[in-house]
Amino acid sequence: MKQKRQDKMIELIERRNIETQEELAKLLKQAGFDVTQATVSRDIRELKLTKMPAPDGRQKYVVTTVKEDHLNDKYIRVLRDGYLSMDTAQNILVIKTVSGMAMAVAAAIDALKFDEIVGCIAGDDTIMAAGRSVEETRVVMDKINTML
Repeated sequence: MKQKRQDKMIELIERRNIETQEELAKLLKQAGFDVTQATVSRDIRELKLTKMPAPDGRQKYVVTTVKEDHLNDKYIRVLRDGYLSMDTAQNILVIKTVSGMAMAVAAAIDALKFDEIVGCIAGDDTIMAAGRSVEETRVVMDKINTML
C-alpha cells in the first residue's frame, strides 16, 4: 500500500503544480488513499521531494531523485564479492560471508532497501537479517539469489 501511495504521489506532482502537503493529501484522498498530513510528510521525506518555483511564481513539489542505478550496481557487487551462503531460521535470514566482509555485505543489503527486511546485524562472517515474516524472508532470499 505504501509503495502504491508513493507512486501516486509522484504521479500527482509530475502532472500538477502542488504547493502544500494539505493539497497533496486532498488529491491522494480523492484517488482513494486514506492518508493523514503526517503520512504525507513522511512520504515526502522518504521520496526526497523538494519545492521549486513553478512558472506562475508559486512553489511546487518536484522529484529530485538522482539515478541510483550505479549505486545499486556497487551494492550488488559487494554482495556478490562477500557472499558465501544463506539459510533461514523462521523470519531470520542468516547470510555467511567471506571472513571480514559481513559488515560490508550488511551495509549493502541495507542500502538496497529491501522493504521486507527490518534490519541487519553483522559479525565478522555472519549476518542476521530480520524479516517482517517467514514469507517475506523467503522473498528476500529469492531476490538475493536473483542478484547473485
